[in-house]
Amino acid sequence: MHRCYLPYADFSAGLLLIEGEEAHHATRVMRLKEGDRCEVFDGDGHAAIAKVCGARGSHLQLEVQEVLPAMPPVAGITLALAIPKGSNMDLIVQKAVEMGVSRIVPLISERTIVRLDAKEAAAKTTKWQRTVLEACKQCGVNTLPVVETPQHYAAFLQRQDLPGLRLQCAIVEHAKPLRTVLETARSAGETAATILIGPEGDFSPAEYAAAAQAGYLPTSLGPIILRVETAVFMAVAATRYALDR
Repeated sequence: MHRCYLPYADFSAGLLLIEGEEAHHATRVMRLKEGDRCEVFDGDGHAAIAKVCGARGSHLQLEVQEVLPAMPPVAGITLALAIPKGSNMDLIVQKAVEMGVSRIVPLISERTIVRLDAKEAAAKTTKWQRTVLEACKQCGVNTLPVVETPQHYAAFLQRQDLPGLRLQCAIVEHAKPLRTVLETARSAGETAATILIGPEGDFSPAEYAAAAQAGYLPTSLGPIILRVETAVFMAVAATRYALDR
């Protein structure tokens, strides 16, 4: 069933109107027509089944038939990572959304190859947010994750608005196994985490020291050196498995 995005939708009103690009995609690409059913979500955790009662150009009128129950809560995961080169960030954003992250923070670290000026950063953020929306439509996520504007690593470490369990995927001898850290967190009732992942060339010694001072615990993903995207998927999946209730 096709899924349509309608922010601030009032499902109690009975009738919904979708306009612009979203309506155009539904009518011209997905070929929705009068009598067809679709699922509508508002990006804030709510969704409903609706029937098309009017489809014309850039306007799609829907009649709400059933308000769907809220999805079970999952661990609140913030993924902060140094922007990888090439198209890997697009893949990471897509798959991270499918795996249930709630926030993605692109970082510029000392060894990050990708460098963006303000205009380029804004354009990339807009593109990644579109990828988030498409991933939500595909996998049935009703709460739209946030992709923040790329920011410098040092500034990120000063933030106090992120989940309490702070994990830095690290290639250092004193890193604790991720499994051990997550088992302890689960036993303590933790349900949220921030996962920090470095660039292809890893964090610098100074960056490791700064993260430790900011409360990030160096954690190991095992003896195998992983590509950035592989490290992301492994860390997010393990954290979801451990902290979901």
